[in-house]
Amino acid sequence: MDKHYDLNELAMMTGFTTRTLRNYLNQGLLHGEKLDGVWQFSAEELDRFFREPFVKEGLQSKRNAIVFNFLADTAKKTNRTCVILDLPVSDEEGEAVSNFFCSKMMQAKDAVFTYHRDRGVSRVILTGPEDQVAEILREYYKG
Repeated sequence: MDKHYDLNELAMMTGFTTRTLRNYLNQGLLHGEKLDGVWQFSAEELDRFFREPFVKEGLQSKRNAIVFNFLADTAKKTNRTCVILDLPVSDEEGEAVSNFFCSKMMQAKDAVFTYHRDRGVSRVILTGPEDQVAEILREYYKG
């Protein structure tokens, strides 16, 4: 069975709020299926959604903001890190990358992640406490 993403996972990947995503559903920009009262989105639908010009621009702004905000915060009280991974992988491998980071971020306490796939490259931006980010990366590279 193909992986489906719920609204919370989609919000985590994109940086959009669930309210914004629900607005996109109402506007017809995002298409999903409600199963047992929970919105579900296929990888194919997400690829289509991410290619929408209006959405693509918003995603780019969200990704840029994560990196900019990290760099602009010069008053950090604890060690934090920001990592950008560009992974040239197949669509199937890209889905596995997305699944891995989504599952890890559901467990992370203070880390932020975005995922984007464009022209054969999966980009992951991960920022948070250095110990959490390092552990997630160790697990990724172990697997």
